[in-house]
Amino acid sequence: MGDVTGKALLHLQCHFGLDTLSWARNGAIVTGVDFSHQAIETAKRLAIETGVEARFVESDLLALENALEGEFDIVFSSYGVLCWLPDLQSWAKTIAHFLKPGGFFYLAEDHPSAQIIDARSSDRIQIAYPYFTGGKPTLFRDLGTYTDRNAKLDNSTTYEWTHTMGDVLNSLIEAGLRVEFVHEFPFSFFKRHEDMEQKEDGTWHFKDHNVSFPMVFTLRARKP
Repeated sequence: MGDVTGKALLHLQCHFGLDTLSWARNGAIVTGVDFSHQAIETAKRLAIETGVEARFVESDLLALENALEGEFDIVFSSYGVLCWLPDLQSWAKTIAHFLKPGGFFYLAEDHPSAQIIDARSSDRIQIAYPYFTGGKPTLFRDLGTYTDRNAKLDNSTTYEWTHTMGDVLNSLIEAGLRVEFVHEFPFSFFKRHEDMEQKEDGTWHFKDHNVSFPMVFTLRARKP
């Protein structure tokens, strides 16, 4: 990302704004966007409580052009965002729309190869879900939420989309952005599998060091 001081930064799918506020502390002029009313209200409250200047907008990402004006030096998104989006072409067009010429989009995200393993198998790595889905979502019926597995919910059904690396890169290229780099990493940002342990830097690795495949990737794409 480099130095963000004085840069206008748009954080897509910001949830309740912790990363957005962190970028503001690093000097960025931040706007966070999420479609959850409760998340945005919490983000606004956190900004007031911490005294960090930030703007938060409640909007569906794919309808953001109707809720927000202006252009930004940086569009940012991270960790667990693409799986909720059925249409990456519209996602990429939204990013390109809000970038200033010369500005860039930065993404840190789950690697699609990690999304196909069975997180509940404890003895060995097992493939549980398809990599190529043909655009169809995967149905999950889980107890609780990803933050609290013991939470009682009226409806614990979710639909998630797995997008290939080709899907992600091509959608940005087709929107007119130039991909500058893609980096892949052999660790997760959460405990994806029972046979993982957390390192001092907070990342999660398989205990068996021979198990090595990409679980996180980052990319930067710039608007000409």
